Amino acid sequence: MNTVDLIVLACALSDPSACHEYHLLFQSEGSLRSCTMQAPPYLAQWAEEHPKFRVVRWHCDWPDHEDQKS
Repeated sequence: MNTVDLIVLACALSDPSACHEYHLLFQSEGSLRSCTMQAPPYLAQWAEEHPKFRVVRWHCDWPDHEDQKS
């Protein structure tokens, strides 16, 4: 199993222009594609725990991938 980064862009319900990126790390079956298939329950849990936000978009990536691009 590999650790993947589920990157969530969520906006405040009270101010849709106030958006923030959140990183949720979890164990995946080894590929970003499997992360995409496994992500919905994590997204639902996150949304339930953050009722003042709405998930606008999300994607999977490897942890620290942005650091590796530099």
